[in-house]
Amino acid sequence: MAKRPRALWGSLAVAAALILAPASGAVADTYWQCATFARLASGIQIFGDAYTWWKQALGRYQTGFQPKAGAVLCFKPTERMKLGHVAVVSQVLTDRVIQITHANWSPIEGSRGKIEKDVTLIDVSQGGDWSLVKVWYDPNRDLGGSTYQTYGFIYQDAQARTLASSGLARAENTAIAMAQSAASQVASAVRPGGAGPLSILNQAADSTDRIAALIAQVTHGDSGN
Repeated sequence: MAKRPRALWGSLAVAAALILAPASGAVADTYWQCATFARLASGIQIFGDAYTWWKQALGRYQTGFQPKAGAVLCFKPTERMKLGHVAVVSQVLTDRVIQITHANWSPIEGSRGKIEKDVTLIDVSQGGDWSLVKVWYDPNRDLGGSTYQTYGFIYQDAQARTLASSGLARAENTAIAMAQSAASQVASAVRPGGAGPLSILNQAADSTDRIAALIAQVTHGDSGN
């Protein structure tokens, strides 16, 4: 029942910098940790390594063993995943299949620390309580071969839902600010073809418009696969 992800949320800041950076220049990538992204996307204000979220949530947030959109699924640590993992539920498809949005799972274009939107996760537990799951793994273009134990779901409260609705806006603003900063650095260091400052600033403005269009396309959903 694997479903191909509708879109990959790569680093918007990196996309912005790539547009603006000189062809020969190096660009520093943004590396998303799963916990940092889950906190931003869900609004659930828990800090620290992913494996600590479940214990921290007890008494602060409602927890349970059935998925809800906006909830955070907490994975138990493994030998290869010593810090655990957290992922945000995008939508519930069936009683055994959900989509999640999470960071730092599949290597995308050869590197980790990227965000994947609306990828498939299935419950393979005997009791149907989501205590054992399989997750989409992008290099395979299918569910991964491993199974993962989970603690359960942490559910949003009203404050978390409010924070989640503004979290993406903050991420967009950060990406645009980074793009504008990159444009300033390019303008001060590179004058292609003898172009003057006004020409360089116009190029930077055009690039920022393209970045804004990219952000709008990603955040409003892309029907293409």
